Amino acid sequence: MNPFLGVVFHWLGGLASGSFYVPYKGVKKWSWETYWLVGGFFSWIICPSLLASILTKDLWGSIGQQSMTTLWWTYFFGAMWGFGGLTFGLTMRYLGMSLGMGVALGYCAAFGTLLPPIFKAFIPSIPVPETLAQIASTTPGQITLVGVTVTLLGIGVAALAGLTKEREMPEAEKKKAISEFSFKKGIIVATFSGIMSACFAFALTAGNPIGEASLKAGTDPIWTGLPKLVVVLLGGFTTNFVWCVILNIRNRTGYQYLAAHVRPEHAGLTASGGEGASSSSATPRAAVAEADLRVPRFGNFFFSALAGTTWYFQFFFYTMGETQMGKFGFASWTLHMASIIIFSTMWGWIFHEWKGSSRKAHTLIGLGIATLILSTIIIGYGTYLKAGH
Repeated sequence: MNPFLGVVFHWLGGLASGSFYVPYKGVKKWSWETYWLVGGFFSWIICPSLLASILTKDLWGSIGQQSMTTLWWTYFFGAMWGFGGLTFGLTMRYLGMSLGMGVALGYCAAFGTLLPPIFKAFIPSIPVPETLAQIASTTPGQITLVGVTVTLLGIGVAALAGLTKEREMPEAEKKKAISEFSFKKGIIVATFSGIMSACFAFALTAGNPIGEASLKAGTDPIWTGLPKLVVVLLGGFTTNFVWCVILNIRNRTGYQYLAAHVRPEHAGLTASGGEGASSSSATPRAAVAEADLRVPRFGNFFFSALAGTTWYFQFFFYTMGETQMGKFGFASWTLHMASIIIFSTMWGWIFHEWKGSSRKAHTLIGLGIATLILSTIIIGYGTYLKAGH
């Protein structure tokens, strides 16, 4: 075990997750459901199977030998996580990349980190190393729990910064940075998304026997988390596939996958983070005759594939980091969430989402990010002490 290496891997995963939506901004004349599903094929089907096949031993044998109970719960929690992923895009539509991810992932961090060891006390058979009481009984464990608390504090400060921004920025400035900014809608959607997204931590826990089987098959320990991702992400793909197809039918956008030209009503579509066309991105009917209806198909598929692949790499690095955390693997989720918020906030600054907000709002978001960085250092120190025992 190498806790510091684990922290580095979690930060790389956070960089991938906090950056994955950026390539979607290059997609033109496709609706949300179209580019989300194309990217999803790479995130949930192609990359997990391809990389696990290359880097692990007897992938399908390790999965096939599992009980139906293990496979079902791994798949089920993956599907529940899929609901969180579906609404995750909406949080960025209403709140922007920095605040949207901050609030949604706050719930992820709290539920995904603390619930597994809490449930261990009531259901001893679940594959979690220690209960919360056992973790808190040692000095390294106490330090790590302090780190988790600091993480939640940092997330709260970041959310307060967003609320300050909502109250202080002129409406025109908010709409310029985030065309459909709505703090109330965003908070509601982010709450649902964050809680459901925490199911990913449960899916990984349920899939631990798959990783153990892969280890016995001769897989290097650092890659043993990849086989269970195949099952977890299949669950997430199921949820997203069904909803995207429903939207394709409802919005009559299913033709976009192969069409060389877009219909006039879809001529102004750009990636905005939400479902379907928004009023801000639609081309007025009076201007349709002059609009360029040609679809940049190669560019759209390329940027969607790049976004989807980047999103997968958050899980790729997450499972690598998890293998290095030992008994403090429960803290992996907190580290992952904190690093995502840090990098998504960085992109929020780059795209001027905080332009026009007050010095107070800038100070709060800066303090929130600094607190999250401090939390990763505290958790890393706790895992370092544990490794030395």
